[in-house]
Amino acid sequence: QVQLVESGGGLVQAGGSLRLSCAASGSIFSVSAMGWYRQAPGKQREVVAGITSGGSTNYADFVKGRFTISRDNVKNTVSLQMNSLKPEDTAVYYCYAVLRATGMDPWGNYWGQGTQVTVSS
Repeated sequence: QVQLVESGGGLVQAGGSLRLSCAASGSIFSVSAMGWYRQAPGKQREVVAGITSGGSTNYADFVKGRFTISRDNVKNTVSLQMNSLKPEDTAVYYCYAVLRATGMDPWGNYWGQGTQVTVSS
């Protein structure tokens, strides 16, 4: 069974930094894209950043220049370095992975349980 576990959330003042990490474990045959979404209270979940197995990245406009996504293909981990945080970055952050559990399984989307990031003004 595949699990994605996030860590690194917390409370930080505006202008500060946090680093989120997510580790995929369990029966994993292959991992394609990994990344992060977030959901603020009363809002829909929105994409933050993504990274392919080859290292190509994409970012939402509202985090460009402030957040950096990276991954370790050997350890099946993905990280999000968040700098210059703003109060509007406050949300629950979810990591995701597109992977195959075995060589006979189709590609599937897997999600972590979420980690709270709170930025105070």
